[in-house]
Parts: sequence; C-alpha cells; structure tokens
Amino acid sequence: MKPDQSAKRVDIVSIKLVKEGSVRYKGRTIHRPDDGYTLMKEFLDGLDREHFLVVSLDTKNQPVSVNVCHIGSLNASLVHPREVLKVAILSNAAAVMVGHNHPSGNTEPSREDIEVTKRLREACELMGIHLLDHLIIGDETYLSLREGGHL
Repeated sequence: MKPDQSAKRVDIVSIKLVKEGSVRYKGRTIHRPDDGYTLMKEFLDGLDREHFLVVSLDTKNQPVSVNVCHIGSLNASLVHPREVLKVAILSNAAAVMVGHNHPSGNTEPSREDIEVTKRLREACELMGIHLLDHLIIGDETYLSLREGGHL
C-alpha cells in the first residue's frame, strides 16, 4: 500500500529546559531592583552588545533560572514577549524580572525600551506571570523602569 502523498507529515516533539550551569546568589530572593541588579550585573558587565536577560522567579521570588533571551547590536535589542515567556513557562515561573545592558553606560531608556516593557507587561498579565521589573544596566548603575513609572 502506498503512503498518501497529499498527507502532511507532522513531527512529534518534546520540550525541555536544559541546564547549562549555575551561579550562587547570596540574596536568595528578589524583591527590589537592587536585588535584581546584583544578580544581573554578573551576566552583563563589560559586554560590547546589548544582552537581554530573563530571571525566572518562584512564588517566593527566589530566582530559579537566568536566561540570555536575546543578544542585540551595539545599541539595540529587539525582544519579543514570546521569547521571554517561553523560558518563564519552562521554568515554572510565578514572576520574572527582565533586564538588559546599555554598552554605552547610559541607563536612559529608549522609546523601544519603554515599548518592549509595555508589551511584556501585557503578555505577562495574559499568562498569569507577574513582571516584577525591567532594569537597564549601565556602568556601575542601573535604572528601574518600574520605579520610573513605565510599568
């Protein structure tokens, strides 16, 4: 019997979160922007391009995973909410804190930074995942978009 040539082959897949390593975080929980900055600066210090991080948090705001969600250009990192939520869902996150670096050292948010934050907030609300904050990390400093009134 010949296989039906008009039929579409559909792959059977499984999805896994792969642990690539670990870091120690002495703070244990993330409640304030300072807490997130302490964890994120280890990943973002001295990079020559924008990197966008997602820190997934459990119900006690303890970090369970950190993911470099996107690597951008010298001055831009276009992030889509589905990429942020993919790692949050796979990590069973109750909340996320996101952040990215500005290689220039200037933490002033761009129009795109504010727009991405608004889209992330809306997508997170739909998925039942709390967006704790969006940090912009510069030279030995940071800016909280929540504290700046953008979240």
